[in-house]
Amino acid sequence: MSGFDDNPFGDSPFQDPSIQQATRNPVNSATQNLEDYNPFGDGPEVQRPTTVRGAANPPQYGTLDQSKSPAVMSPTQETSPSFTRGTSQQNNSAPISTAELQRRQEELEKKARELERREAELNNAPFNARKNNWPPLPESFPLQPCFYQDINVDIPVEFQRIVRYLYYTWMLNSGVLIANFIVWLIRLLLMGEWNFFTALFFMVLFTPLSYVCWFRPAYKAFRSDSSFNFMVFFFVFFCQFITNLAFITVVPGACGIVDGIKVIGLGGPKHVIVGILALIIGIGFAICAVIDFLMLMRVHSIYRSSGASFAKAQQEFTTGVMRNEHVQGAATNLASEALRSQLSRDNSNASAPRY
Repeated sequence: MSGFDDNPFGDSPFQDPSIQQATRNPVNSATQNLEDYNPFGDGPEVQRPTTVRGAANPPQYGTLDQSKSPAVMSPTQETSPSFTRGTSQQNNSAPISTAELQRRQEELEKKARELERREAELNNAPFNARKNNWPPLPESFPLQPCFYQDINVDIPVEFQRIVRYLYYTWMLNSGVLIANFIVWLIRLLLMGEWNFFTALFFMVLFTPLSYVCWFRPAYKAFRSDSSFNFMVFFFVFFCQFITNLAFITVVPGACGIVDGIKVIGLGGPKHVIVGILALIIGIGFAICAVIDFLMLMRVHSIYRSSGASFAKAQQEFTTGVMRNEHVQGAATNLASEALRSQLSRDNSNASAPRY
């Protein structure tokens, strides 16, 4: 036991030189570097003296380093290219002169006066100032249009299609009558048949009358929901349907199917050509009759669904007749004449001697 020290703790471990150096420097280098680091600094790191924080020198929170300014982000302002371009053009445009402004003012005043004049004419007009546009005739023609027709303006939207179909039906019937006249002209030249004048009469009579007597009543009926015009249309259009059925057979002045077959049976090239043409016209009359029947049924279904009736048509007729100025004048004249005759009879009876 003589080789070992009797007092193992005789030499103090704090006498070691390395321990004494560490004791004299309580803040190590890592802590010192962290305290000196400034993340918002944009300059070189400035070495500050190391300060030992403790009870005697506590850390001061909330203080800022006045030598360092805070980081501020400057906003970027972008200018629209179109605005810049328009501004530059405005700046570059020449100013409007006084003469130009005066000229524009005079033009505006002239237009205002013209509008006032037209408005006054429309207000003072005793009737609708719409100009007649049917039939479409050139201005140099001696005759002028007799009716105003504009389906898109006058007719309600739900009835415009049926009115257009009626107008196309009238055009088809008129076209077949014109073709019938041409075929009879050929028959006059080739065969010497004089029913050509009857065909001319049919064309001249039925083409305008069909427009006036059944298309215009249908147009007015759909325009103003008139039961009286519906009644007129039904009566005349039914007669149109019967006439087309009659033209299919043998009618003088009408090329029907039966007439075309008879002419073809005569033989000869002339008769065959004329017979074929007459047969085509007869088929055209048959097509017109079928379309007339379909349109008649269609208009009748619309008429029944609209709540119209014969009593309503009678009421409209009576009201329209009584409102007519000519009818009122004639009724007044008749009443005055009857009153005069009655007064004259009374005077004669009073002046006669009594026995």
